[in-house]
Amino acid sequence: MTDTAPVSTPFTAESTADEVVAGIDLSGRRAVVTGGASGIGAETVRTLAGAGAQVTLAVRDVEAGRRAAAEIVAATGNEHVRVAPLDLTDRKSVAGFLAAWEGPLNILVNNAGVMASPLVRTPEGWELQFATNHLGHFALTVGLHRALAEAGGSRVVSVTSSSHLDSPVCFEDIHFRSRGYDPWAAYAQSKTANALFAVGAWERWESDGITVNSAMPGAVRTRLRRHVGEGEEAERSRARAGSGPGGWKTPGQGAATSVLLATSSLLEGVGGRCFEDCNQAPVSEPGSARGVAPFAVDPEAAARLWQISVETLTV
Repeated sequence: MTDTAPVSTPFTAESTADEVVAGIDLSGRRAVVTGGASGIGAETVRTLAGAGAQVTLAVRDVEAGRRAAAEIVAATGNEHVRVAPLDLTDRKSVAGFLAAWEGPLNILVNNAGVMASPLVRTPEGWELQFATNHLGHFALTVGLHRALAEAGGSRVVSVTSSSHLDSPVCFEDIHFRSRGYDPWAAYAQSKTANALFAVGAWERWESDGITVNSAMPGAVRTRLRRHVGEGEEAERSRARAGSGPGGWKTPGQGAATSVLLATSSLLEGVGGRCFEDCNQAPVSEPGSARGVAPFAVDPEAAARLWQISVETLTV
């Protein structure tokens, strides 16, 4: 797409996922939602299933996934909801998911994540938040490229956060081996990576008919916030939410932007962009708590991140 005009829709921060998908028939479409057992992931699954899609919950906790799937089947009447194990920090788990997948894939929502956790390293020495939020999703999505291309007109949604505004990807020390660890800085750079992934994937895959964008859902009270207290950092995150009492969104409002990017004809041919509140996010000014940072949509940074991700995952 050559048109670079900002994309606007009739929907807003108050819109829900159900409102966004109203009138859209997803019968016969196949979708994968990571982290689909709770929070906005479960709401995303419920909405897609309610519109007729065959949805796979890709989850680390399979039992929780099965409970969520059963509730979604009961709520929607759609029995084509399945659960598959996926631990984004475990390369064997990602490889197992990819090996088990057969056939085309129309929708992939990279929703799972961890926020502001204490310092934890994977066996490879990768910092947990970057490993979960970016590297695991990178490996999954690249591994599903053929299935996405086979579907034709497929959609990929990379869930980022307004917290990305706090940090670019620090390429010189991504995994905090030299600098002191800060849980919010680690979260912020991983969310910048999610936005940059959309830029890089769209650049490479547009000709394959794969549309890739990133979505900022806003602040929703979910298990993602289990490491977040009610102090200053929690207030800062809440202030960026954009809707609801005191800035909080409901799960339905939080899932709306992801569902819009995954399903709406309004986004035909639109890729490599970042959205919030169901509209394309404006480029933020320094110090702003809204919009998308220039460093999160920078093609050069996206290309550098892509190369580093490939090298990291092939070691």
